[in-house]
Amino acid sequence: MGTGVSVPGAVVHSWVTRTDQSKLLTREADTSFDAKDSLPLAIDVDASARYQTMVGFGANITDASAWLIQNRMSEPQRKALLEDLFGKAPGLGFSFTRLTMGASDFSRSHYALDDVPAGQTDYPLAHFNIDPMRADVLPVVKRALAINPQLRVMASPWSAPAWMKTNGSLFQGTLRPEAYNAYARYFGKFADAMEAEGVPLFAVTVQNEPHFEPKDYPGMRMDSAARARFIGEHLGPLFAKRPQPIRILDWDHNWDEPQAPLAVLANDKARPFVAGVAWHCYAGDVAVQSKVHDAYPDKETYFTECSGGDWKPHWRETLPWYMRNLILGTTRGWAKGVLLWNIALDETHGPHRGGCNDCRGVVTIDSRTGEVTRNFDYYALAHASRFVRPGAHRIASTASVDGLESVAFQNADDHSIVLIVLNSADQARHFSVRFGGQSFAYTMADASVATFVWNTKP
Repeated sequence: MGTGVSVPGAVVHSWVTRTDQSKLLTREADTSFDAKDSLPLAIDVDASARYQTMVGFGANITDASAWLIQNRMSEPQRKALLEDLFGKAPGLGFSFTRLTMGASDFSRSHYALDDVPAGQTDYPLAHFNIDPMRADVLPVVKRALAINPQLRVMASPWSAPAWMKTNGSLFQGTLRPEAYNAYARYFGKFADAMEAEGVPLFAVTVQNEPHFEPKDYPGMRMDSAARARFIGEHLGPLFAKRPQPIRILDWDHNWDEPQAPLAVLANDKARPFVAGVAWHCYAGDVAVQSKVHDAYPDKETYFTECSGGDWKPHWRETLPWYMRNLILGTTRGWAKGVLLWNIALDETHGPHRGGCNDCRGVVTIDSRTGEVTRNFDYYALAHASRFVRPGAHRIASTASVDGLESVAFQNADDHSIVLIVLNSADQARHFSVRFGGQSFAYTMADASVATFVWNTKP
C-alpha cells in the first residue's frame, strides 16, 4: 500500500483528455478515498519516496513564436493567450521557457548577436547587441514574467557569430580555438543584457544540438572535447564570478548519444562547472536520462526540446507517445524541467527560414485572424503544468501495470498530490489508486490521459 500523510475520505479531483477529442482537459466528477479493499489492478502512490524538485513545464519562445504573438494577434487575443499559457489555473502555469541566442530555423532572418562584415572580426565584442530581440522576444518574455514571476528562462545558441568560426559562416563549421575566450564573453554579455532588461537567465547550454550541422540555418559542431574545454577553461570560470549563478547545461541534443555528455562530465576541468544535462527527443530512448543521472547523481537533468508536426498528426497515436515519453518518461528520468519546441506557429508551420517545414507549435495562431488552435502538444503539457507547481517533488508511483502508466508529484506549497495516468490500452481500465492506507476506484477510457489531485492536509 502507498504511504504518506492522508486525509480520511479526501476528495479527489480529476481532469481527462481522450484521444477522440470528446474530452479535452475536462473536469470530471469528484470522487473520494475510502478504506475499502482496493481493486486487483492498482496504482500505488508513496509520498515518502521523494526524487527531484521541479522547475516546471513549458515551451520555447522562439523568434517565430514571439513575432506571431506580437504581430498577428490583437491586444485582447495576445493577453488571453499569454494568460492562458503562463497564468495560474485555469491557465497552464508554464514556469519554464527557452530562448535562442541569435537565430534558429524559426527566425525570419539569420543572425548572431555580434555580426560584422565578412572578413572582419570583433574580439572586443564592441558590436555585441540584443537589438534583434527587442521588437518581439523581449516584450513577450517580459509579459510572461509579469504573469508568472516564477518563470525560469534559459537560453541556447544555434551558432557562434560567423567570424568566430572555422568556415566564416553561421551555417555548419565549428569554433576557432582562438575564439573560445571571446565566445565565453559573448555569453557573459548576453546574460548581462538580459538581466538589464529584467529577464535574468536561469541556465544556458553552450550549443544547441552540437553534433548536428544543418545546411540551411545556423548551426555549429561542438564535440565533447570542445565543449569540455570551452566550459572548463572559459565559460565556467567566467560564470563562476557572477553574483547570481547561471546554470551551465551540457549536451542539449538527443537521447541516442549518452556517451557525449558523459564524456564532458568525465572531464575534471569541466565537471565542476556543469550543473546538468539537457536532452532532446528526436532519436534514442528516454531511458538514457536515468542512466546518465545514475552515473552522476549530483548533476541535474532537463528536457529542453521536442517538436510535433505533420509527420505524426493523429491524436490516438501521438498523444500517448507524448505522455509516455515527454511527460511521464522525462520526469521519471529525473527531468526537473520539460520543454516542447515552438510555443506557437502559424497555419503554414512558420514563420521559419530553413529547417523544419512541417513542425507544429504548442498552439497554432492563424496569421490572418489571430485565432488560436490548441494542439495535443498543449494538452499533453497541460496535464502536468496546470497542476504540478514549481518546487514540487516527484514522488513514487507505480510505473506501469496492464496498460496504465503513471508519474506522481507532491506540491511544496499545499502538500497536494498530483497523479498523472496514461491508459494506452485499447480497452477501458477499472483500477484503484492506493495512498496512505486508503484507496479510490476509477474507470478510465481507452487511449486517454487523466490527472488526479488530492490534498494531504485538512
